[in-house]
Amino acid sequence: MSSPSGNIVSLSGVAKSYGAVRALVGVDLLVDAGECLGLVGHNGAGKSTLMNVLAGTLVPDRGSIVVSGGDRTANYKVSLAHDLGIRCVFQELSLCPNLTVAENARIFHPNLKGWGWRGRAGRMIIGKLDEIFPNHGIADDDVVGDLSIGKRQMVEIARAFTVTDEPLHLVILDEPTSSLDAVTAQQLLTFMRKVVGEGRSCILISHLLGEILGYSDRIVVMRDGAVVAEKPAGAFDRNSLVAAMGDVADEDKIEAHERIEKARGETPVVVRACPQTAGNGRELIAHKGEIVGLAGLAGHGQTRMLLQIYDAVGKRTASTDVAGPVSLVAGDRQTDGIFHLWSIGQNVTVRSLRSMVRGLLIDPAREKAQAEEWKDRIKIKTPDMANNILSLSGGNQQKALFARALGSDAEIVLMDDPMRGVDIGTKLEVYDLIRQEAEEGRTFLWYTTEMDELHNCDHVYVFRNGRIVAELSRSELTEEKVLQSSFEESAAS
Repeated sequence: MSSPSGNIVSLSGVAKSYGAVRALVGVDLLVDAGECLGLVGHNGAGKSTLMNVLAGTLVPDRGSIVVSGGDRTANYKVSLAHDLGIRCVFQELSLCPNLTVAENARIFHPNLKGWGWRGRAGRMIIGKLDEIFPNHGIADDDVVGDLSIGKRQMVEIARAFTVTDEPLHLVILDEPTSSLDAVTAQQLLTFMRKVVGEGRSCILISHLLGEILGYSDRIVVMRDGAVVAEKPAGAFDRNSLVAAMGDVADEDKIEAHERIEKARGETPVVVRACPQTAGNGRELIAHKGEIVGLAGLAGHGQTRMLLQIYDAVGKRTASTDVAGPVSLVAGDRQTDGIFHLWSIGQNVTVRSLRSMVRGLLIDPAREKAQAEEWKDRIKIKTPDMANNILSLSGGNQQKALFARALGSDAEIVLMDDPMRGVDIGTKLEVYDLIRQEAEEGRTFLWYTTEMDELHNCDHVYVFRNGRIVAELSRSELTEEKVLQSSFEESAAS
């Protein structure tokens, strides 16, 4: 079914509050047919709240919703949005982890029924995966919960672009590349432009400003629940876009976060680990006070290495030796990071409770003091640390996980692609913290899918097929070398 001409969506005066917190304060938004609208703003600016309203998962306190020329404000919900051709890929993935890839496609398209529905659903979703992400390595009978977070994100994206009897006019992509490596991210963005060229529309939300500037037709900037700027993409550059977002960061400050290279071996080795893959003699070594990067295409053993190190604490195995307590900052915060029923403060302090025991009980005053200290230090955006962790935006939830790790006694911090969906201002604040902690002797092992983040590291190991295939010093590090090593069966250091 072809897309309509004119406006796909027109939101007017949309407002939403959570108690005293005003998430949206009267937002107007237009999306035209055949355009990619870039939507940017810091964590907590209201982007995801606005997209939840548009997707029908959230009812606004006031405002109107017009879709394809019709006022849909009354009784607007997910099923109606879907029938009108609006799909959303949420930052926090919504797949059912206990079902297969094909079964998740069937849930999205209930008209896939009758004899042989499973085969039809499987062919449909795998066909779309093949179209968007060639060589994705996903099968229709894979259980979603067994897939890496990157592959789960690929399935959710592909599912949003599948079509049966319903139309497809607008796909909302909320941080769609946050768990994808450089290659799969490029595949997605290229496909998105192809879809837009065919007359459909996309809303792209990303904290990677290069993606917004390079792939959007028009850019809307949000701050504190309101739209503060709206221009054609060509009217922005990186500096003017950052300025519109209200951040003090600029290119010079970003470049200042790159660490000055220092010689290895001046401090003791605190981690020595060899991937548990046959036929590989190269090992990962981290010295006290170093920031060590883990690079390469997603799903090639970086997370497995971090978990191997985490599991080796207090033990000495043939493949892994860890000298000191360890904390892990999970990238998949919903599955591996946050405690959903706990408060923000409890999520921050749980790693440090042993140090807060007075007598036989935890001292609530010390627990509250640590939570408040880290609220201020890492700028967690909340009026009350006693609020549930899910009251925070995704980026602020990730701040809480950093606070948990950095506020603990851990001498070694493992970071599993932790900057998913985190805005540039928050990233710079966290980079500062990491540098300060490293200067004081704390060691960081940092897996990241963002090439720019590797420049914060002292030394980088590149992974392929579960093995370390290259190691690069700061002076040797280039995107070309990382990608070349990622694709070569064997690479020299």
